[in-house]
Amino acid sequence: MPAWNAQRASTRGPPSRKGSLSIEDTFESISELGPLELMGRELDLAPYGTLRKSQSADSLNSISSVSNTFGQDFTLGQVEVSMDYDAASHTLHVAVLQGKDLLEREEASFESCFMRVSLLPDEQIVGISRIQRNSYSVFFDEKFSIPLDPAALEEKSLRFSVFGIDEDERNVSTGVVELKLSVPDLPLQPFGGWLYLQDQNKAADAVGEILLSLSYLPTAERLTVVVVKAKNLIWTNDKTTADPFVKVYLLQDGRKMSKKKTAVKRDDPNPVFNEAMIFSVPAIVLQDLSLRVTVAESSSDGRGDNVGHVIIGPSASGMGTTHWNQMLATLRRPVSMWHPVRRN
Repeated sequence: MPAWNAQRASTRGPPSRKGSLSIEDTFESISELGPLELMGRELDLAPYGTLRKSQSADSLNSISSVSNTFGQDFTLGQVEVSMDYDAASHTLHVAVLQGKDLLEREEASFESCFMRVSLLPDEQIVGISRIQRNSYSVFFDEKFSIPLDPAALEEKSLRFSVFGIDEDERNVSTGVVELKLSVPDLPLQPFGGWLYLQDQNKAADAVGEILLSLSYLPTAERLTVVVVKAKNLIWTNDKTTADPFVKVYLLQDGRKMSKKKTAVKRDDPNPVFNEAMIFSVPAIVLQDLSLRVTVAESSSDGRGDNVGHVIIGPSASGMGTTHWNQMLATLRRPVSMWHPVRRN
């Protein structure tokens, strides 16, 4: 029976409670779930119905293997950004503050770089930064503004793209990250944080999107994952119809510690799940954990094909790392983000 590896706690003296938990310690009783109605209101899930408790998958010995490098993309540096929305003038203000390790995967191919901010899906350019000669630790300090109706915040995204300039003075895309404007509550409060850039070529692997909410309650040592909904799912093997469900694996150093799954939705490429999954997680192992979220197709023999996956955690990349860090920065409060579902 796998158990939490909490060896690092021994260097800090004996813990106040047991530091090793088994799979059986995960919350399985509905009484442990907490006030689901309150959680649903905080996540604004009313249009999708009542928040439900997920099913627990008893067997962890599935035919698919999970390693600690599964689904890892190249992380091409980070950028720190901030945003706020002026409701009175209907204006979105975007600040690109700094970047680090922007071209670390490109060795010494580029000696300078710049950043471009675009509004999607129209590819409208919001702003382009000045050229920076030091590509590894950059203070951009650039501010841009764009008129934007409040309704557009629900359907628009911002793309932050870094371009390296080679010896022939050609602009080469070296990393991108996209942030949906519906994720932060911009009309209510500003947004700020580090975003992790990814190889743009890997974005073509997306086979849909999934909306997930994460929250961690330190006093109860409880990690809550809410699978809200998915959209634009592309079925495997050129199927025209399928019955999707979602599996969530809790991993420690690549080992499966627990697995839960949602109910099956019949013939729906845009399914609404609205199911909460509760994991009992000691705070001392949070930095060793990750979540693998798999969208799968149900079948009568129980061996349905996997549509695609999302990796979330401190060792992930892109939005997977951003979401995890935002959860840790706002303990006790649920943080919702859309994630691309990737086949590989």
